Amino acid sequence: MAVKATQHIQHKEVDTVQRMRGFWLNYSKPITYIGSAIIIILVGWLVYKYMFKVPKEERANDAVFVTQKYFTDFTNASGSDSAKALIAAKVLNGDGRNEGALRIINKYSGTDAANLCEYYAGACYLHLHQYAKAINFLKDFDADGATQIKSRAYGMMGDASAELNKNDDALNYYKKAANVNDKDEYTSSEYLFRAALFAQSIGKTKDAIDLFKKIKDEYPLTEKAADVDRYLAKLGDFSE
Repeated sequence: MAVKATQHIQHKEVDTVQRMRGFWLNYSKPITYIGSAIIIILVGWLVYKYMFKVPKEERANDAVFVTQKYFTDFTNASGSDSAKALIAAKVLNGDGRNEGALRIINKYSGTDAANLCEYYAGACYLHLHQYAKAINFLKDFDADGATQIKSRAYGMMGDASAELNKNDDALNYYKKAANVNDKDEYTSSEYLFRAALFAQSIGKTKDAIDLFKKIKDEYPLTEKAADVDRYLAKLGDFSE
């Protein structure tokens, strides 16, 4: 019995080996091709990352350093509009020695620095009253999870659209700015308030009432909520 059991096991082992050999004979070429393709893709990606992408990111980070400084000066400037416009021009075009945001966007496309420069360019063009350009650059900006910056970008797109008399777009952008992170009470209430005021200014009374009520209902402890009843009364809504 032991001999028969051993022979049975041996036959099964031989059969398994034969099936595996047959499988390899039938599919060896496709397996080899697929394996080779995976290796080529992996090697190609590693070459791209460490020979092109990483060095490009590093060069872009070096290039954007001065532009970031000028943009900080731009956002903190408290002087005349013309003085601020001069700083905006340096942000956009550089200072003759250092590249500006526009050059970085074109030269280092696809990098984090170039993406950040889309935001810088949009903000500067808004200040320079070049509203269509501001919208285009801000549309290309990816906040990548930074909700307050994303809200500000939508808010600026709302401002630019309002200046272009694209009222529906403007109102939608203000609402988007408010809805990016509804747990951020300050930012959300701020842009809801701005949306409500804008809706009121263009005669969309129902939208304005709804937006003011949303501030009162969802963000009752914010500074903006304290003014809501006064605006609702002006709009003829006296409901609690």
